[in-house]
Amino acid sequence: MSAPQTALITGIAGQDGSFLAELLLEKGYRVAGMLHAGGDGSLGCSEHLRADIDVVDGELLEPATLRAAIEQTAPSEIYHLAGPSFVPTSWERPRETFVAITGSCAAILETVRELAPATRVFVAASGAIFGDAEESPQSEETACRPTNPYAVAKFAAHSLVGAMRDHHGLHASSGIVFNHESERRPERFVTRRITRAAAAISRGFADELSLGSLDAVRDWSFAGDVMRGAWLMLQREQPRDYVLASGIGHTVADFVRTAFACVDLDWERYVSVDPALVRAPERTASVGDCSRARSELGWEPAVGFEALVARMVESDLRSLGATPYTGAR
Repeated sequence: MSAPQTALITGIAGQDGSFLAELLLEKGYRVAGMLHAGGDGSLGCSEHLRADIDVVDGELLEPATLRAAIEQTAPSEIYHLAGPSFVPTSWERPRETFVAITGSCAAILETVRELAPATRVFVAASGAIFGDAEESPQSEETACRPTNPYAVAKFAAHSLVGAMRDHHGLHASSGIVFNHESERRPERFVTRRITRAAAAISRGFADELSLGSLDAVRDWSFAGDVMRGAWLMLQREQPRDYVLASGIGHTVADFVRTAFACVDLDWERYVSVDPALVRAPERTASVGDCSRARSELGWEPAVGFEALVARMVESDLRSLGATPYTGAR
């Protein structure tokens, strides 16, 4: 019997890392997760998998430790998911954001080129790279016009993947992932704030929810579906970049309405708009065209928008010690 494939995941403690680790374990992989050496050792969202994965210390921006982690695990696949993901913070720390996103991508690609050029690499880019695009939905061919430091850094990393692939022949692919959610999403993100509030209000733990613009459009998918797309990308013989998205845009108001419907509440009675939180209107709706992933990878989102929101609300109800609502959706 041949030895199982080994996958190394950066960002193992996050939402995406946990769903990817679960998927790879189901497929018989040996899974290794890289943790910051100076951290508290927590596996975060992957804590329930501790007995099933190997944990290695490594610093993405310290070549010696990164090299040691790759040498120790000898992965056939690397999934680079680590990095800042909360856009507002990038305005406060643009230099740190750029180094953390673009610098870490460069470090991994350079180390793979020097040490293990046959290793297949997935790098998580973002639909934010399209920014103020001229068209919607956005495909792999859409011109990118990033509008914040986070998006600029992601675009640089995305571009670097293509350059290193073309110049050095690396099997490196950039996944242009649009918004993707789950019950493991941190509460600082608006989607989780919404589902948490719906659950809390329905059970008397809160009275209201204040939000910014309700008209902003996003393309929301289930994080587990997106990570399945990442795995499919590295199974392809020839590396290529892919948009991973549902292809359907919804407003924040749609998300709120759906979340409150899960607990049989009229959202308009409880939700208000705080002018201080309202951003300038976006010229182009952030919606992804995943036609290439559908045709070349056979990838299809399995969890729809309503089911995703319901999943998040029900998880929040359980965390509050409340019984999930089981009425009509």
